[in-house]
Amino acid sequence: MTVSSRIEVIKCDITTVKADAIVNAANTTLLGGGGVDGAIHRAGGPSVLEACKKIISRQGGCKTGEAVVTTAGNLNATYIIHTVGPVWYGGGNGEKAKLSGCYKNCLRLAVENSCTSVAFPNISTGVYGFPKYKAAHIAADTVTAFLMKNNVIQKVFFVCYDDENFNLTLGALNDVLL
Repeated sequence: MTVSSRIEVIKCDITTVKADAIVNAANTTLLGGGGVDGAIHRAGGPSVLEACKKIISRQGGCKTGEAVVTTAGNLNATYIIHTVGPVWYGGGNGEKAKLSGCYKNCLRLAVENSCTSVAFPNISTGVYGFPKYKAAHIAADTVTAFLMKNNVIQKVFFVCYDDENFNLTLGALNDVLL
């Protein structure tokens, strides 16, 4: 199975995707918020928040670029992998490496939890202000490089909520795979 056949770009609400793991673009508190984070917490139900509170009591939240895993609650998944993307401050504060770290750490946790499918949102491209074009290329580069070295994950979905992110992600993926 080729890497290109293991990646799919889709346009929909990530809370409707069926995958072993759904990635949440969380904040450091893990307590829910707006955008993707709020939607995933609402759709997942109270068990997701309870699982996040256990992580908070154990380690105090989640740092930028890192990831933690919880139950998926009512979602059509086994796990939610929460990752905290970087806020864009112009690119001179390690934002690119931190965003790449989000994808790597989520994929690592997916493998550790025997997930064969993972659905990613467009991490940091909303209120965190990461330039969408740059974020799409970092996502495509990082995920493709990981899949080239690992065969556990059979399908990665890049789930885009709007046309702009869909087209940018599809273009970035085509750039990497061609």
